Amino acid sequence: HKEMDGRIVLAKNKISGEKDYIVLNETCELLPVTDDMALCHPKMQNESKKLVVKDAESAWFLRLDNITKYGTSPHYEQILTQPSEPLIFLNIEAVPGATCLVWEHILDSNGRPCPNPRVILPRKLVPKAIDVPVEVDVRSFGVRTPSCTKENPTYGIMGIFHVLPPALAWLWRLVAPRGFNNPSIIDKAEMSSEGVGSYWPFATGKMVNQANLMLEQILKSMNTRYVLIPNQHIGAYEVSFMPQWIAREYIARRGSAKFKPEHLIEARCPLLGFGLDSLKIDGQYIRKVFLQPETQKEVGVEGYDAGAKILNDFFAQELEKYNTEQLNPLGRQIIDLFYNHATVEQYMDLIPMRY
Repeated sequence: HKEMDGRIVLAKNKISGEKDYIVLNETCELLPVTDDMALCHPKMQNESKKLVVKDAESAWFLRLDNITKYGTSPHYEQILTQPSEPLIFLNIEAVPGATCLVWEHILDSNGRPCPNPRVILPRKLVPKAIDVPVEVDVRSFGVRTPSCTKENPTYGIMGIFHVLPPALAWLWRLVAPRGFNNPSIIDKAEMSSEGVGSYWPFATGKMVNQANLMLEQILKSMNTRYVLIPNQHIGAYEVSFMPQWIAREYIARRGSAKFKPEHLIEARCPLLGFGLDSLKIDGQYIRKVFLQPETQKEVGVEGYDAGAKILNDFFAQELEKYNTEQLNPLGRQIIDLFYNHATVEQYMDLIPMRY
């Protein structure tokens, strides 16, 4: 995302072509713990009242669709181009015994590059990977969002990141939307669900049992905070995964500092919890259009509210399957709040939020 002068492209307006930039003079060092499969066994938990996790895999199944040319991801290109042991590549143009170039994706039958190129990377080959249990201070949930305008409203109404009360964080994990432009989905464009917890394809038994386990986990980890982060689009702006980078830098630099209540505002759509009133990173303020998409002229309140209805309708459809006698009574109360159009404060009355 860097320009020749070193500026990072934060976003590009899909209508006007206007770009927003940010300069990060120094970024935080990333020490990876896990890919997308983490273990949080009850015996691993401690007295911190934070969720404690450890990597559940000995190798990571990495998607490479974002690497489309040399220099896109130098860190992984170095590891994957000159690995210290043979690797398994999928959907990459390759000749046995030769060097694989990870930006050379095979072509599908339609002549387009395969959207799901992969590599199985042993975690021992990942520099500085953490191999011990860690406490989770902030637990995020990412959503792939399409562009949203008042003419073509969608659920792409999320700001750069949102702070969620625990009850809402639980609802998002029940619904687990896959969202827009997911490389694993090629047969339909509309919103769909990963299934409970995003791990349902790997689980057994009933969804409601998993819902109860996740609620119990949240209640036992009250010092872990929750955020919701979009990617691909914020309103009419194309942002790729920059919201994740910005949120990670912002939260990491704050350390254990609280989200001050005066810096948070209730989102116009209660499912989104709290938005940010302002965000300053490396001495630069992020424009309000990225914090509150309804302030974008291309979106406005009209487009935002239409997108909120799409999101609410999807939640209403997905939550119905959990609203049974087998669900934890507290969980039923949370779902009842949703169906009764509760405010963010009402969700917090059920399960308090740690700022």
